[in-house]
Amino acid sequence: MLPVMDASDRITAYIERLGDWRGARLVRIRQVTRAASAELVEEWKWNTPVWSCRGNVVAVGAFKHHVKINFFQGAALRDPRGLLNAGLEAKESRGIDLGEDDRLDEAALKALVRAAVALRKGAR
Repeated sequence: MLPVMDASDRITAYIERLGDWRGARLVRIRQVTRAASAELVEEWKWNTPVWSCRGNVVAVGAFKHHVKINFFQGAALRDPRGLLNAGLEAKESRGIDLGEDDRLDEAALKALVRAAVALRKGAR
């Protein structure tokens, strides 16, 4: 019988299986996300890493040519640095698609995560 893995272990395994630039990018996104708020809880939902605080806040995923950071309530977030570049027509969510050579403004990402946590906390 295989041991049961908690969400953090599953996320680590997911990242390690990638074995390329996407894994390295997800490691850094995970570090920035965790540093943004101690209130975030790592979860494994829909076969992808998700961080939540009183509901889903942000999810990440690796695709063939990009990594996606998805903010569940991204449409309600101020994005003064213009990080959100995907799903701009969606009713609630917004995303950041990053290719291998794209630079990520980590300070701006941290600010977006903090804003998303604050939004979730105010939602209930």
